[in-house]
Amino acid sequence: MTDHAIDTAQRTGSQPAPVRSAADDRLVIGLLLVSAFVVILNETIMGVALPRLMDDLDISAATGQWLTTGFLLTMAVVIPITGFLIQRFNTRPVFVWAMSLFSAGTLIALLAPGFSVLLIGRIVQASGTAIMMPLLMTTVLTLIDPAHRGRVMGNISIVISVAPAVGPTISGLILNAFSWRWLFGFVLPIAVAALILGMVKVRNVGTPRKAPLDVASVILSAFAFGGIVYGLSSIGEIATTGPVMPVTALVIGAVALALFIIRQTRLQRSDSALLDLRTFQTKGFTVPIIGMGLSFLVMLGTLILLPIYLERVLGLEVLSVGLLLLPGGLLMGLLSPIVGRIYDRRGPRVLLIPGAVIIAVVLFALSTVGTDTSVWFVLAAHVVLSIGLALSFTPLFTAALGGLPPKLYSHGSAVLGTAQQLAGAAGTALFITLLTIGAATATAGSGADGLAEATASGVRTAFLVGGIISLFTILAACFVRKPVVPEGAPTPPMAH
Repeated sequence: MTDHAIDTAQRTGSQPAPVRSAADDRLVIGLLLVSAFVVILNETIMGVALPRLMDDLDISAATGQWLTTGFLLTMAVVIPITGFLIQRFNTRPVFVWAMSLFSAGTLIALLAPGFSVLLIGRIVQASGTAIMMPLLMTTVLTLIDPAHRGRVMGNISIVISVAPAVGPTISGLILNAFSWRWLFGFVLPIAVAALILGMVKVRNVGTPRKAPLDVASVILSAFAFGGIVYGLSSIGEIATTGPVMPVTALVIGAVALALFIIRQTRLQRSDSALLDLRTFQTKGFTVPIIGMGLSFLVMLGTLILLPIYLERVLGLEVLSVGLLLLPGGLLMGLLSPIVGRIYDRRGPRVLLIPGAVIIAVVLFALSTVGTDTSVWFVLAAHVVLSIGLALSFTPLFTAALGGLPPKLYSHGSAVLGTAQQLAGAAGTALFITLLTIGAATATAGSGADGLAEATASGVRTAFLVGGIISLFTILAACFVRKPVVPEGAPTPPMAH
């Protein structure tokens, strides 16, 4: 700290802030990255296990999807509160809460006697996961020089996109030799180790302030985001439950969301909003958020659909499915830091437009699959899709968050996380629903061959609609700009 800063602190009666080195900053971000990778991995780790869970627990695909959509629903409800938590409390206690919740949920899922308790474990896991991602985002925005954020955001892209992408692979490897319980048994010691290491090594970043918690906003956000995700997820069960439940949930969610927006608009005038929506007034924030939502919708929808297709139509074992999806996930991880460096030099559109086109082409190609499709075609499609997603994620969330003023970092991170979970739940529900509808309308013959053909028909329907949706990502990509660095943006020690 400089003499001038010390003199200023003495005159104002405040304590001088502790000096942080670049090594300290790298350690904090590194620990958060590793921990976030572990917790986000669990978003999709159940995908490959779904067919086995359907048999072991005697549940339908629409019911089993709740192990993923319930996870996303909980995150959508909890993430809006994280803006308050990150402002009000120091980094270390928030990290400890997040990893403690995740570890407890993992233990519950490991010991679950049936589907209901397993779902509860997933919900507790998700509560910790929901806190971790905005904490990571806000910490990076606080510590990293805007000119070099693309490279670091490329590492975060590994967490946000690659962890869910390799989830099915890890799941397949585990399920090949163990029961589904070991999906949690192998994760638990890693989570506990990250918790203990974080308690010792994580340093506090930023200065907490007295941020008021508006209880009415918390309640409205729970009904809004929870209602929307629940309604979307329930669409897959219309055939057995009827349309009343999903329509009611969506209406309640939409009304609560409108009331939530009105209340936040009023509260943000006094800087007391639970989720400050002035982020959307920042130039260049809204379009990347839309693009991120559409990309996340497509990714999670594909990741839940491909294992079902590969197992139920092409007859692959879970290990083969996991290994088939591995190259795409690894490639996405390898490309993400490179994409971040290109973003720093060239901006977003040189990456986003090709990425969006690739995603659309692959989804339309997958809409042609059938019972005799080669697994090599599916492997190639997944690898190319992973390239498109790698070109998209880092530019989208770097462009969205890079133009925010520092006081809105935590709120922008929370908005991004909420949008991702809503989109992920929508993608999972949409693709499963289209699979169910397409299979039901197909003329299925008798025996396994007829069932496989009907399932393939549903898969084609889902990917065709996914391809149409992805066309909008191309449109969004054309309007994304590299943000102007706002006044007051940090230039901390870790600039490189």
